Amino acid sequence: MNIELTRFRVKEGKSQKVDEWMKFLNDNQEALLETLEPEKMYVENIFREELDGREYLYWYSVQGENPQELADSEHWLDKKHIEFWNECIDETYRPVDLKVEMTAIPEKIEKHMK
Repeated sequence: MNIELTRFRVKEGKSQKVDEWMKFLNDNQEALLETLEPEKMYVENIFREELDGREYLYWYSVQGENPQELADSEHWLDKKHIEFWNECIDETYRPVDLKVEMTAIPEKIEKHMK
């Protein structure tokens, strides 16, 4: 199982586009859920923060082993998600992976995550 929390910086001037992106994902939950199974994504959350005048998005995920890569997906939602990503995420900023210090998943849940 892979548990991640990663910070990405939003390109300057793209805050309104991020609003659209998050609305798109929230408005298309049914389609979004369809994309999770091939990715072996058990939990995915996106957090947003402004820090020192810059905007960041944080991806928290719990994912199984050997997932389908997002870039390999033919699902229409994933294609749109990648378009938003390319427009909004600052590729000049090195993403920050936060270190997992503790994980607690009840056995009755974890047995379904393999």
